[in-house]
Amino acid sequence: MSFKTILFAAIFSTVAAATSFAASPTVIQVSLTGEGGSDMHIKLDQSKIKAGKVEFNVTNEAKTESHEMVLVKLKSADQTIPVLTDKHRIDESKVKSLGEVEGLEPGEHGKLTADLRPGSYQLLCNIKSHYESGMHTILTITK
Repeated sequence: MSFKTILFAAIFSTVAAATSFAASPTVIQVSLTGEGGSDMHIKLDQSKIKAGKVEFNVTNEAKTESHEMVLVKLKSADQTIPVLTDKHRIDESKVKSLGEVEGLEPGEHGKLTADLRPGSYQLLCNIKSHYESGMHTILTITK
């Protein structure tokens, strides 16, 4: 091999390694729990992470209830999410949704990847009455 070939291979390997390291998302395990008539929850294995690419691995751990996970960017950590009381759901037209994993039947899994900047985010289930039953949580993204 020539010096140029070796040099090119070394540079390519370094760039490829740096790119794959930088592109690796932070993975958050998300657990959706609760049955009709009981408390419902969204549990995260991490609730505070650094800004960047995030992969949400979502599992519906309920036995009989369908769930979903909607990712919402909040204007502030104490922002109130508007609820349509007659429909028992949040008004998604009034929030900034960054994506969702919807229609998870009991035992099913789904994924959502998002590039998150510093701030507060809410993860919620917007199936009828689930938000009101406690199915929401806050995720904090730091610099």
